[in-house]
Amino acid sequence: MSAIENYHAHVYYDADTRAAALALCEAAGKTFGIKVGRMHDNPVGPHPRGSCQLTIGLGEFDKVIPWLVLNRNGLTVFTHAQTGHALKDHTDHVIWLGPSETLKLSAFR
Repeated sequence: MSAIENYHAHVYYDADTRAAALALCEAAGKTFGIKVGRMHDNPVGPHPRGSCQLTIGLGEFDKVIPWLVLNRNGLTVFTHAQTGHALKDHTDHVIWLGPSETLKLSAFR
């Protein structure tokens, strides 16, 4: 296994939960100083629906993940390690907060 560089947490949303997802991502960025990506209102790459990506450094993981557990307000958050092996990072090195969803793994082929 390769070393973990960082983690990505993808906050999934639909049109009716977009505002809640935006508020969660902005609060995470402000609270922990982590990078907040843009809101993707449509599926991108392997993600089955709209999402916003949070980049979590190794030093913040133990603070950010528990915070997301307590503050996700019913949103699904797909978290994965970044090791440089994209397929494994999205299948073997994952943590789901909320119900898991089916990823479009063909994006890696």
